[in-house]
Amino acid sequence: MIDLEMTEMEMEEVVERYSNALTSIRTSGANPNLVSHIEVDYYGMATPINQISSISVIEGKQLLIKPYEMRIVKDIEKAIFAANIGLTPQNEGTQIRIVVPPLTEQRRREYAQKVKEMAEEAKIAVRNVRRDYNDQIKKDKTIPEDTQKDMLDEVQELTDKYIKKVEDVCAKKSRDLMKL
Repeated sequence: MIDLEMTEMEMEEVVERYSNALTSIRTSGANPNLVSHIEVDYYGMATPINQISSISVIEGKQLLIKPYEMRIVKDIEKAIFAANIGLTPQNEGTQIRIVVPPLTEQRRREYAQKVKEMAEEAKIAVRNVRRDYNDQIKKDKTIPEDTQKDMLDEVQELTDKYIKKVEDVCAKKSRDLMKL
């Protein structure tokens, strides 16, 4: 039997992943999420910066990254450069300082476009969940035709609900980006 609660959970997961991915796009000042997801080669493993250092915000305009091991300062610096996120790390020997410049109008528009692209990917993921469950419902010959139609309608309602959630998250982030 097909479980519609699982359908909803999977769609909710897609929206959560999208929301979490948006934290890496800055809307204003310094925020540890700007660099926390960047991975550094640490003992042969790709490890997020936030697991090998502390990241703090200074005066709302700077990030200070203090690695737990001093030998990886250069590796963190290289990883931030390689991430190409528009931030320039300054190696101070035992720590890395990043001055976060204010967003230009052009950069805000680029970020808003990226938010929309990510929203489209999230919508596609929600639709893929719908397609998978619709296929399961149609293939299950033990379900009466009327019940099948009701279940397909419910899956479509869930799809509409979660696509609306993605659009709402996208609209909010876009508004935050365009605020000066």
